[in-house]
Amino acid sequence: MKKGFLDLDKILDNRIRLSILSILMIEDMVPFKEIKESLGLTDGNLASHIKALEKAEYIKVYKSFIGKKPNTEFKITKIGKKAFTEHLKKLEHLISQHKK
Repeated sequence: MKKGFLDLDKILDNRIRLSILSILMIEDMVPFKEIKESLGLTDGNLASHIKALEKAEYIKVYKSFIGKKPNTEFKITKIGKKAFTEHLKKLEHLISQHKK
């Protein structure tokens, strides 16, 4: 049983990062504020998880200005979509192995 858990994506093993990608799988571009409020996170907490996802190339960060206000949005990449899909498949496989 342990081996199956060892095969899971370590980046997506975190519930917040998995939640972020879940949101991005549904919507094309999502603003920082929307993800923050949706998941009930602080700015710093969300920023650290975004950094990990960006480093893994699972998301792309877009920064712009709306008037004079900064605007940060996120989009899942092809690599991120593949990682998310594979992670879910592995979870489903683990579950199916242990159903009685």
